[in-house]
Amino acid sequence: MTGSNPRLLFYVQHLLGIGHIKRAALLVQGWVSAGIRVTVVMGGESVPQFRFTGARVVQLPSLRARDESFSGLVDSAGREPDQLFKQQRTQMLLSVFEAERPDILVIESYPFGRRQLRWELLPLLERAMTSEPRPLIACSVRDIVQGRRPERVAEAVSLIERYFDAVLVHGDRQFVPFGSSFPEADKIEDRLLYTGYVTESKQEVGSESLGKGEVLVSAGGGAVGFKLMESALRGRTATVLANATWRFLVGPNLPGSRRDALQQLASDGVIIEPLRPDFPQLLANCRLSISQGGYNTMMDLLTANARSVVVPFEGEGETEQLERSVRLAALGHCVVVRESELCAQTLAAAVNDAIELQPAELSIDVDGARRSAELLLQRWESTHG
Repeated sequence: MTGSNPRLLFYVQHLLGIGHIKRAALLVQGWVSAGIRVTVVMGGESVPQFRFTGARVVQLPSLRARDESFSGLVDSAGREPDQLFKQQRTQMLLSVFEAERPDILVIESYPFGRRQLRWELLPLLERAMTSEPRPLIACSVRDIVQGRRPERVAEAVSLIERYFDAVLVHGDRQFVPFGSSFPEADKIEDRLLYTGYVTESKQEVGSESLGKGEVLVSAGGGAVGFKLMESALRGRTATVLANATWRFLVGPNLPGSRRDALQQLASDGVIIEPLRPDFPQLLANCRLSISQGGYNTMMDLLTANARSVVVPFEGEGETEQLERSVRLAALGHCVVVRESELCAQTLAAAVNDAIELQPAELSIDVDGARRSAELLLQRWESTHG
């Protein structure tokens, strides 16, 4: 590295689930380990499970999706943000930029997502473009983006060409090329940097008995996971694994009333508890996993090489989880149940099919956190060294 370690400002805004925060925390871990000085600007509600160790964290007045349809944004009190809220939040964001004067600015998702927040992101990008010296500007995006209308795709290309020096694609080109979900990827090919998947380091299982032979049921943060868990509880006795222990890991965003409803359905052999930090270890030892198809969960499944049933989230035309799940199902790693077909009977049938799977380890790059730091430093040094 030439000169002093660069300063990096990382804008992160999660709207519904917690997957974005987990991936962001792992990225920060990789950047800090590489000697980068990181400040994280958080736009969503705090997620205590994930810490940005080694980084400074600035919390903006929080915003989240109103509901699973992503039809609008609301603040922590459930109110739609008015013009004054937007002005104050934008000014706070710009003030953080001025105070940090970053060498590298990384914005999570935008312009492939988070368009609802362009009222603060465009002023941030404009300010970065006129800063002296101008920081390296990068987008951090997962392997698959939501399908958009042609005019929205063209808008994203235009924004990348105008403002961004790099697009960190957190995936493996050989497994899922970015163009499979973003049809104009060839127009920004010179900016695409494939980092590999951002996952936790593969850990040795602390105990061979931890969760051994269990059915592990999870749904990320839980905001849209109730039906999956309810169907698993109701369908359990119709599966060939009815006599196994079924462990349900409940995310922090599942409402208390729905947790109570799950508890009432539980019987002997069922454990219902909060998400656990040793989830990867439980996954490595389980007989079968039942989950949604989010980025982090699917990479955890691949790392553990676990048999699985996957119910991808498809709310309001969401396609990202379905595309990734279908690709893995075609490789013999999971059985997919479509959200529209989910019930106790279909889930039980999928469990009985999935237990016969013989998943082989796939050669997929999962060193995304370390590689993201390496690629950013290389690009920064080539333009600012």
